[in-house]
Amino acid sequence: MVPVPDDQLPVVLPEIEDFAPKGRSPLAAATEWVHVSCPRCGGDAQRETDTMDTFVDSSWYFMRYADPRNDHAPFDRAIVDTWLPVDQYIGGVEHAILHLMYARFFTKALYDLGYVGFTEPFENLFTQGMIHYLGAKMSKSKGNIINPDELVERYGADTTRLYTLFLGPPDQDAEWQDTGVAGQHRFLARLWRLVNEIVEAHGTGIPAAAEATGGGADMVRKAHWAIDKVTSDIGERFSFNTAQSAVHELVGAIQDANGADPEQLRFAAATAVSLIHPYAPHIACELWERLGGERLWEEPWPQADPAMLAHDTVTYAVQVNGKLRGEVTVPADGPEHEVVSAAREVPNVKAHLDGASIRKTIVVPGRLVNFVIG
Repeated sequence: MVPVPDDQLPVVLPEIEDFAPKGRSPLAAATEWVHVSCPRCGGDAQRETDTMDTFVDSSWYFMRYADPRNDHAPFDRAIVDTWLPVDQYIGGVEHAILHLMYARFFTKALYDLGYVGFTEPFENLFTQGMIHYLGAKMSKSKGNIINPDELVERYGADTTRLYTLFLGPPDQDAEWQDTGVAGQHRFLARLWRLVNEIVEAHGTGIPAAAEATGGGADMVRKAHWAIDKVTSDIGERFSFNTAQSAVHELVGAIQDANGADPEQLRFAAATAVSLIHPYAPHIACELWERLGGERLWEEPWPQADPAMLAHDTVTYAVQVNGKLRGEVTVPADGPEHEVVSAAREVPNVKAHLDGASIRKTIVVPGRLVNFVIG
């Protein structure tokens, strides 16, 4: 084994046309490139064609990303120490097991050698679930792969992306349903019609703040609720499906808001469009312009107003021995004894408590009252 002299580096690889597996490296078929003179003795020699497996490169390439144009070293330590470790790693469980192990080994070795100033390559790990179709994990070998190009051709990229992220909790396995794609397409069509109807009926203009006037502030509160829900679901839990559900709920509320103030409707519609933008950027940008805005992708992410998240009332679930017997709505700032008194007066609850001895009363603030009898 003779190393290539430094002044002959880099070794430029030949163009390869046939990569079909034949029991040896595709490079071995490039005979003119393989057969060379030995740089040490000048005799006949062959280049090594059994190169490193791809896992070797994937074990450190995130460092190269931080310094990709370095032509004298793999990377500069000062640069990688500035940008790394990686803040968030997202990967499938099968891929992550070996890749994480190899990457950690390489990082720790590079640290011991003095090339980097950190010992862990990734600070946080999120492992996504697998997609199943027709009762089995999607796999080329099983022939149950969904071709996204066909879905994009039929429904558009926004619908395809929307459904992919709506399948279920991202950390769990999910079953692909063909009917679900059409459902998301119908939702986007509903949003399209709704925004255009609002513009036709009330004109354009996106309120700059939440203080929409007239007819109360129910739609404004609902919009701020959606902002808070989507922001926390995406930013804290990667829960894209529940974030979408919040936008669906907001759109439904806008549709049901008969007689609402035009400014409120425009504010709520603009909020729905803005919140769906990460999933469906094409239709969102188009609708934003129809509402009177410009370049949605340059707009800051909407912020929920805490004052708009506060409610005057709160609804408690009322249980008897752990079984739901009714609900009661009380002032949000009401004392606990008033909540309990109101809960006892719910007709179905009152019937179950009649003549019984209440051994214990459990109150979960803002959520439920449970009477334990016996």
